[in-house]
Amino acid sequence: MLSEKLINELNEQIKFEMYSSNLYLSMAAYCFSNDLDGFGNFFVVQAEEEKFHAMKFFNFINDMDGDIKMMAIEDPTREYSSILDVFNVALQHERGVTARIYHLMDLSMEEREHATISFLKWFIDEQVEEESTFKTLVTKIKRAANDDNLLYTLDSELATRTFTPPAQ
Repeated sequence: MLSEKLINELNEQIKFEMYSSNLYLSMAAYCFSNDLDGFGNFFVVQAEEEKFHAMKFFNFINDMDGDIKMMAIEDPTREYSSILDVFNVALQHERGVTARIYHLMDLSMEEREHATISFLKWFIDEQVEEESTFKTLVTKIKRAANDDNLLYTLDSELATRTFTPPAQ
């Protein structure tokens, strides 16, 4: 049985994952308003992925007979100075997500909550991928800074991204 402390932290993670989804939709809106529809698509897909993550936590708490608490979500940042700024903010956000997942893992290990440890391993692997993706895109956007053709090519590439939920 999950401790009240761990259930509370897992519920906070649901809230944070939903905030992440809203943040990425806000970033998508910025991209669309600046005629960068491929980048916008990237963030719409990212928002769907974050909702999927929230539901994984939701379902886990439910499977463990925990009390699920849906909480209010704060408004995300809406102002950005450039597409590079958007991706730098996103990278920093993902680093914060990683720190939160590590905190959950530390708490689970401290409580010797093996089911939660097993569950969180998926998220640890996911965060390696997330940070790598954003670091790569920040690098590519920096390279394209003075070349509209490169930026357009990257925008076109990101327009093809889709979300397929991973097999459970």
